[in-house]
Amino acid sequence: MPRKQKDGKYKLKTHKATSKRFRLTGSGKLVRTKGGKSHLRRRTSKRTKALLSEMIPVKGRAIVQRVKRLAPNMQ
Repeated sequence: MPRKQKDGKYKLKTHKATSKRFRLTGSGKLVRTKGGKSHLRRRTSKRTKALLSEMIPVKGRAIVQRVKRLAPNMQ
């Protein structure tokens, strides 16, 4: 069986770490989670720990462009 001819196009690969850290909202905004949630949280208050769970919008335009380049198929 003959092999398929390549047409010279490259497959876009998603940077997996970026796709796990960022999300796109329905309106197209890029949001991220807050850091500091993994360990050493015994002494922090419940309110502080609850505030860590919310997503916050990404501000810098350069960072937004970089994330969209690293994860082109992000929904």
